[in-house]
Parts: sequence; structure tokens; C-alpha cells
Amino acid sequence: MATRKTRTRGLGTAAAAGLGLLAGALAALAAERRTLNGVRERLDRLEAQVAHTHRHANLANQQRLHWELLSKAIDSPELAEVLDIFEVPASPLERRQYLFANAVYTNLLFYYRIGNLSREEFFGHARGLLQTPVMREYWFATRGQRATLPEDSDEAELGHMVDDLLRQLEEADTEEWWVVGEPPTE
Repeated sequence: MATRKTRTRGLGTAAAAGLGLLAGALAALAAERRTLNGVRERLDRLEAQVAHTHRHANLANQQRLHWELLSKAIDSPELAEVLDIFEVPASPLERRQYLFANAVYTNLLFYYRIGNLSREEFFGHARGLLQTPVMREYWFATRGQRATLPEDSDEAELGHMVDDLLRQLEEADTEEWWVVGEPPTE
């Protein structure tokens, strides 16, 4: 009988050691899984950041190209005729002014798109730009172009916001233009 008890105790000790080894292996696997999940999450964040940076670089290149094209048109009445798609007839001087107004507005839109301006800041800058008669004329002359934008685009939404702001500015009974309109909330 003593032999049987010793053998049973030996098996119990071996089983306990095996269970301990198994528990240790499972703990190591769980730790490794947590590490792999952490690495995967960091990799996903890095990929998103690279995509975001790539989008900003593309927007910056597009903005530069837009300015180069507008600059050529502003400097050359012959080239400016190519971009004369305004709803009202424009003299060469007005066309140049409208093209410059387009560049200024597009720059403001670009700043918003890359996150350098909040929607509220965009609103404030637009309100300031609309104080010049040329900018207002440009805005009215390009109404048809904005009507072709997809309604769910940020450019269309901002255009509607500026349309509404311009209407409010024209209806305002105050010389304090900087208080006209309700800035949007994010």
C-alpha cells in the first residue's frame, strides 16, 4: 500500500507541475496576444496618420497648382478668358479681381480642410472678406458654379453658410458687421 500511495502522490505532483506549466504557457500566450494587439493598434494609428499626411500633401499640391493657374490667368487677359465662367459679364479688370477673389476664398477653404481653421474661424474670415464689394460681386457671379457641388461636400456646406451670412449682412441694420450672423458650432 505504501507503494501505491507514493505512486499516487508522484502522479499528483506531476499533474500539478503540468498544470502549472500549462498555466504559465497560457499566461505567456495572453501576454503575447496583448503585445500583438498593442502593436497592431499602433500600426493602424500609424497607417491612418500616413494617410492623413498624404491627403494634406495632396491638398497642398492642388492648392499650389490652383494658385499657379490663377496667377497666369490674372497676369494674362487672354488666359483669363478661359476662366470667365461668371454669371454676369465681367470686364477684364473685374475678371482679374474675381480670379483673385477665387484664390483668396480657395485659400480660406484649404486652411479649413487641413485643420488650420475651425468652422467658426472660417465663418469669421468669410464675414471679413464679404466686407469688400468685389468679394460680394464675385460671390454672386459664381453662384451657378457652387450650385453644381455635391450637397454633402464640405465645400457645398461652407458655400451655403457663406450664402446665408451674405444675406444676413445685406439685411443687417448695423454698421457693426463683425457681430452679424451666428457663428457655427463644431
